[in-house]
Amino acid sequence: MQTTTSDRAGSDGPGQVGTAGTTVKLSAMMFLQFFLWGAWFVTLGPFLANRGADPGTIGNAYTTAPIGAILAPVFVGMIADRFFATQLVLGVLHLVGGALLLLAPSVAPSAAGESPWLFVGVLLAHMLCYMPTLGLTSSLAFANMTNPEKQFPPVRVLGTIGWIVAGLVVGQVAKSMVAGDASEAQRAAAPHFFYVAGASGILLGLYSFFLPHTPPPARGKPFSLWTALGFDALKLLGNKNFLVFIIASFLICIPLAAYYSFAATYAGKAGVQDVPFKMTFGQMSEIFFMLVMPLCFARLGVKWMLAIGMLAWMARYALFAGAWDGAGGNHVMWMILAGIILHGICYDFFFVTGFIYVEKKCPTMMRGQAQGLLVLATQGLGMFVGAQLFPRIVDHFTTKSGVEGGADVVDWKMVWAVPSAAALLILIGFLLTFRNDVSKSPEAAP
Repeated sequence: MQTTTSDRAGSDGPGQVGTAGTTVKLSAMMFLQFFLWGAWFVTLGPFLANRGADPGTIGNAYTTAPIGAILAPVFVGMIADRFFATQLVLGVLHLVGGALLLLAPSVAPSAAGESPWLFVGVLLAHMLCYMPTLGLTSSLAFANMTNPEKQFPPVRVLGTIGWIVAGLVVGQVAKSMVAGDASEAQRAAAPHFFYVAGASGILLGLYSFFLPHTPPPARGKPFSLWTALGFDALKLLGNKNFLVFIIASFLICIPLAAYYSFAATYAGKAGVQDVPFKMTFGQMSEIFFMLVMPLCFARLGVKWMLAIGMLAWMARYALFAGAWDGAGGNHVMWMILAGIILHGICYDFFFVTGFIYVEKKCPTMMRGQAQGLLVLATQGLGMFVGAQLFPRIVDHFTTKSGVEGGADVVDWKMVWAVPSAAALLILIGFLLTFRNDVSKSPEAAP
């Protein structure tokens, strides 16, 4: 039986997604949510690399995201799901997080050898604010929808557009704030993108207070520490297919960390110009695949949507590996750009499908916790392992110059071959063990 919108979000009744006003509000929310992240996250790696940071420091900076994601379900379970309306929680978190990004440039290391820990600490504080909002924006959108499988992709695609626009804006700001004759490395080392991201975070915080009223789904229910900490969602792991889905999501995000941490740095080393803009090609492809997702669901189903996403992961890293022609070599640009463009399939067919699978699989009162569990497994544990592991892989395949001031040489072909092989193994294991078992009813529980 199809639930009503008020059943899904609480007796106070959020806005109806069928109205144009609510759809526009949700779409704008997604635009700003991912504009904020896209404005600084990809550019962070080249920023640190061009300031002399080693792979370990870059890995530690990117580890702040999974730490925030690991703690996000605890925050959502204890606060957002029980005591405060979702839009109010989003507003406060984004206001604080935006202010922290504005602070980050003042504590950023400016040269090799400077301690990065205060800077990493500020990034961690921001991510402790930002990561809970990934699950909260999804749950707020779902709470205001009657048919998420069809309604969510067109709303979520505005997040993709936001990420693209962020890359364009950051590139233009770099050209205006850094001298016109500056090199690509000098532009990459400038902290301008933090100001863009911080300002957008504060704007999103203020905007959040005007989103549809979405009361906490567990308000008025008997308090349980187990439930408040989000542990009720662990019951879902008793279902074999849901367990396989969570394990595969965790494992595939280990090689995903390689893309976020070092793809932009690799592209710059290979000679790609205007890296922040070129990296948005992946999000541009997301738009197309997001819009065709409802048709793909009808034809392929959850299992094959997820499998195609994993296959694209393997292919992306294989293209990166094949494009590298050694230090100073003639690198194959079309392969690098094709690998970036595949990000659309990687993200849409796996992550967006995953959010919808969780929404259809779980009972209403557990959806917020279940989405938090998915964020924990992917953006949390998976990205944490990857962010710590991949810098060690880069370092392993790096030949030190041995000369003070000399440039180290990274064998990027071998660096990217490792996550490509890992993604292939994860795909094979998933195909052998997962069965699509979601019910047509969004209320169905495992």
